[in-house]
Amino acid sequence: MRPWLPRGRLTRVSGLVLEVVGLRLPIGMSCDVMTPGGGSVEAVVVGFQEDRLFLMPIAEVYGVEPGAEVVPHEDVAAWVPEYGRERRIQRRLEDHGRQVPVGWRLLGRILDGLGRPLDGKGRLEHEAYMPLFARPFNPMNREPVRQPLDVGVRAINAMLTVGRGQRLGLFAGSGVGKSVLLGMMARYTTADVVVVGLIGERGREVKDFIENILGAEGRARSVVVAAPADTPPLLRLYGAAYATSIAEYFRNEGKNVLLIMDSLTRYAMAQREIALAVGEPPATKGYPPSVFARLPQLVERAGNGPEGGGSITAFYTVLSEGDDQQDPIADAARAILDGHFVLSRQLAEAGHYPAIDIEASISRVMQDIVPPNEFEMVRRFKYLYSRYQRSRDLISVGAYVPGSDPVLDEAIRRHPSFEAFLQQAIHERESADGARMKLAQLFAL
Repeated sequence: MRPWLPRGRLTRVSGLVLEVVGLRLPIGMSCDVMTPGGGSVEAVVVGFQEDRLFLMPIAEVYGVEPGAEVVPHEDVAAWVPEYGRERRIQRRLEDHGRQVPVGWRLLGRILDGLGRPLDGKGRLEHEAYMPLFARPFNPMNREPVRQPLDVGVRAINAMLTVGRGQRLGLFAGSGVGKSVLLGMMARYTTADVVVVGLIGERGREVKDFIENILGAEGRARSVVVAAPADTPPLLRLYGAAYATSIAEYFRNEGKNVLLIMDSLTRYAMAQREIALAVGEPPATKGYPPSVFARLPQLVERAGNGPEGGGSITAFYTVLSEGDDQQDPIADAARAILDGHFVLSRQLAEAGHYPAIDIEASISRVMQDIVPPNEFEMVRRFKYLYSRYQRSRDLISVGAYVPGSDPVLDEAIRRHPSFEAFLQQAIHERESADGARMKLAQLFAL
């Protein structure tokens, strides 16, 4: 630690927030809170009030004592004028923001929200650094969504076709198979690179997803960023941002990237913890306004790049508490995403996997990326499927008399084949061409 660097003093620890006096630093800058024996805890400036800074640690604060010395990182002092006069040092920060390691050598690795390896494979090798929080992308420079992306799942490829550069939400309660569906897409997609962000998951689920659901096939071309539920909220925010930065690097290299974020809800909860800790008042169901400002800032970083460049097709899982689709985070996500897939508990309990509720799901770009004749088949499929569901109770009790309604008669006749079409085993891959062919065969019978 350089003796000429300025020092502050820790005056209070209140929940997740450390209050410091004696330093003037902008929001987002990093400091070390010194502990006895020469150790330190890294913390980041998240707010201020008059001469006090509010810091949020990105590690556990065990061992921190009252009056502990707080020292800004050396790369911070390089660009803050009043701190940089004594000595000129080379800085790694650009645009006043944290930089994170990216590159092709990250494929197959498992990292935390700061780019530290979690897989025990030794030191991280990387080609470059990128900002953790990128500047907004000019929407006029984006290439429109024109091409479909094969995700290897029949129900999605045929009924809810995904476009390259599309941002979608996967809405589900707990235990309805969302992790399995994400793993299938990661293994079977035709995207060049897969980036997985596991944000706020239980530690057991992180290991299970990587080893059993993603598997060796999916992991070989993937980068996994894990910030489990027991990590500080700031590290969970960094994990989501870091996964997006890695995806942006590959997009800038001209690659088609599949970004899987599990989950957007826990990202919002991490921001809620931080906002409430620094005194921001709650608004909608306990969520402060900054939560709803953060969501589009993260989501808008995905999508297509400039004309002729790469793309980031993103899936964000949204947890519906008690299967409530009107949860404030679910409602906000629907407004900023390009479509949503709803997983049904009723279907999951009936053994129907993947448990995608075709009636409640929509891909907003599908009409622009599939031929008119194919779109008409999909529309006809949904119409007959929905017609059967509306009359299901009448049919099950024998109250419907065959021949009363020709459309319902057709729906009843086709329903078994429709249900079989929508189901798919976890180890079964269905290409987009194969899905379209099977859909056409359904109506040829």
